[in-house]
Amino acid sequence: MKAAVSDDVLQQAFLAARTFNSFSPRPVDDATVLRLYDLLRWGPTSMNCQPARYVFVRSTEAKARLTNTLAAGNVAKTMAAPLTVIVAMDTQFYEHLPSQFPHSANARDTFANNAELARSTAFRNSTLQGAYLIMAARLLGLDCGPMSGFDADKLNAEFFPDGRYKANFLVNLGYGDPEGNHPRGPRLAFDEVARIL
Repeated sequence: MKAAVSDDVLQQAFLAARTFNSFSPRPVDDATVLRLYDLLRWGPTSMNCQPARYVFVRSTEAKARLTNTLAAGNVAKTMAAPLTVIVAMDTQFYEHLPSQFPHSANARDTFANNAELARSTAFRNSTLQGAYLIMAARLLGLDCGPMSGFDADKLNAEFFPDGRYKANFLVNLGYGDPEGNHPRGPRLAFDEVARIL
């Protein structure tokens, strides 16, 4: 049986973690990005479908391409963040199922022949994988600022013009500056959102 992780880990991953709006200028290097992916990729998805695709936007040129797709309130903080991740979904994720889920001979066709099932599966599981990205980033000492304030059609046209990938949400990453944080919002109590049957 595994032991529970330490309180320090719980603090870093959940209890003291915040959504950051400001970041220090310290860059996020390639080695950290690769380690981040190596952690998050092990999070479970249904039928091991792994539909999320990631674009790590760091260069000045790439950030400029992102600017006109953002809601006005997200422009300054995204331009100042060392790194912004576009978490997208591959609408044809099922093409990888023969190698990623070999236990089922018809896994690919299940989705290839049902567009709505493929869409909902891609959206649900890419969202889940984006959450794994956030948690892995926190465990590596990074701070995160997830956002949904952007024009998906503009972003998809700019970064995914062939239409196969579709943006889900964005995450600013870096080393946070707490001066830019809002007061922490409350959370709903257990009995407001859950029950044990």
